[in-house]
Amino acid sequence: MDENQQITYMQARLIRLASEEWNLSIKTVAAIFEENNVFRFIRECFDIFHVEGDYAVLDNIVEYLNNKGAELNVRIS
Repeated sequence: MDENQQITYMQARLIRLASEEWNLSIKTVAAIFEENNVFRFIRECFDIFHVEGDYAVLDNIVEYLNNKGAELNVRIS
């Protein structure tokens, strides 16, 4: 699997994980990610994220969204 495929796979895993953890539909999470450039954030930080577990990356995403002022009522694990 090349790096672009790995990034796409990570993005898909994180959408699903966020959906489960935040109790939101996959469609809603994908919209949140799109509106807040989370997909780009994952791509840009992939060198660091690929050595972390998905829950740690999700924590980083929550922090990123909070710093952007996104209106989320989610917890950091």
